[in-house]
Amino acid sequence: MGFLSDALSRVKPSATIAMTQKARELKAQGMDVISLSVGEPDFDTPQHIKDAAIEAIRRGETKYPPVSGIVPLREAIARKFKRENGLDYKPSQTIVGTGGKQVIYNALLATLNPGDEVVIPRPYWVSYPEMVVLCGGTPVFVETDMEHDFKLQPEDLERVITPRTKWIILNSPSNPSGAAYAHAELKKITDVLMRHPHVWVLTDDMYEHLTYGDFAFVTPAQIEPGLYERTLTMNGVSKAYAMTGWRIGYAAGPEHLIKAMDFVQGQQTSGATTISQWAAVAALEGTQAHLAEFRAAFQTRRDLVVSMLNQTNGLKCPTPEGAFYVYPSCAETIGRKTPTGKVIETDEDFVVELLQAEGVAAVHGSAFGLGPNLRISYATSNTALEEACTRIQRFCGSLS
Repeated sequence: MGFLSDALSRVKPSATIAMTQKARELKAQGMDVISLSVGEPDFDTPQHIKDAAIEAIRRGETKYPPVSGIVPLREAIARKFKRENGLDYKPSQTIVGTGGKQVIYNALLATLNPGDEVVIPRPYWVSYPEMVVLCGGTPVFVETDMEHDFKLQPEDLERVITPRTKWIILNSPSNPSGAAYAHAELKKITDVLMRHPHVWVLTDDMYEHLTYGDFAFVTPAQIEPGLYERTLTMNGVSKAYAMTGWRIGYAAGPEHLIKAMDFVQGQQTSGATTISQWAAVAALEGTQAHLAEFRAAFQTRRDLVVSMLNQTNGLKCPTPEGAFYVYPSCAETIGRKTPTGKVIETDEDFVVELLQAEGVAAVHGSAFGLGPNLRISYATSNTALEEACTRIQRFCGSLS
């Protein structure tokens, strides 16, 4: 009997963190590395939010917070859902966690029993299936394809639901593909879920504010009020407010679920950092002027990257509606040879060879459950992106 738990043997390490670490190590050895592997805005946290945190420290807001979050933040979250999503939640129906990751984990930990299934569309954020497994559930994957812009099709969802299905996890705009569901597309998914009243919806709306063109964001409970009583709507301040290191995620849902999550969190971490919570109040309640600036910058970068990747021998890249990722297919490079004689057999080979040859770090699509693709984050400067894409073009051009 080993010392470590059996659950750990079923869980894979985060590929995005591993790739970012590999890039860091090569950089430390003196290699010129451009990292496109990390899901983090390169903008600084807006000044008024930082000021609110400093002010909170000066006021002495440094004691233990309530497990579910400070009252002003829970009230701000309820107002945000009403104002931006047309959803009515009382502050007691909200919860604050140490990042969105904890919110999802606590919801699964509070609800899953062995044998319970969680439907996860591929490609998925790397942590979803691993969290399901750690919480004793069984991930059930449902395929999407490039032809449908990596969006779940209703008939495919219908096929995988069983009496054991407890949750479906939806993420729009999506990490890793950037795909976002328009009203009509999401309505088809919620129609399927209305036929299966035992299935709960966990929607990860973390990239809500990062959509481009005239795309209008919608969330499941807003489209289908019939799902309100079995939907956990999760969000956070990390992406829209460039607050990744502040570690604040939040959610709203039925009170009995929120209470169960509070119960779990009370024995795990208790409340999230008070100073970050006061900063999050300023984020949700203060000026949103920076959002237009973020969106404009990201849209320019997206267009640059999509255009350059589509001019690359062996890559095909759809144009996503949101987030800050593209998910090009590298299927045409499989079977080709690098100048050093290495045959590219998988998308993982592709990203490893790309990093070694050109110093560009991306993440292989098979880590997100769907390949042969790669995820490229365009949350970095135009100059870096242009140089990275030029290197990717050179790498693909060198394959025979």
